[in-house]
Amino acid sequence: MARIAGVDLPNNKRIEVALTYIYGIGPSSSKKILQDAQVNPDTRVKDLTDEEINQLRKIIEKSYKVEGDLRTQIAMDIKRLMDIGCYRGIRHRRGLPVRGQNTKNNARTRKGNRKVSVGSKKKK
Repeated sequence: MARIAGVDLPNNKRIEVALTYIYGIGPSSSKKILQDAQVNPDTRVKDLTDEEINQLRKIIEKSYKVEGDLRTQIAMDIKRLMDIGCYRGIRHRRGLPVRGQNTKNNARTRKGNRKVSVGSKKKK
């Protein structure tokens, strides 16, 4: 089992798909990494040589921000928005949709379960 950027890649997957298990690497980034490392995208993870794994590891460390560093950067970006009090920061602080979605009917994912209003409970 190959371990890149602190993530164990699944053995039986193609390396092109397996690289997407790393937070911050999607399908297009995966293809570009494999092209730079000159590794066949159809190769299974279990069939990779140590040299190929090291080559992939070097490219990812050098060119991409992944896993913990990326999560930290995103969290800091959101914190900065909240600190400066911009519209997007306020939406993050209140737990409402940030990108202009309608909240009158939908947005249940961000708003959570419906709150029961005060006068609407039935008496037993």
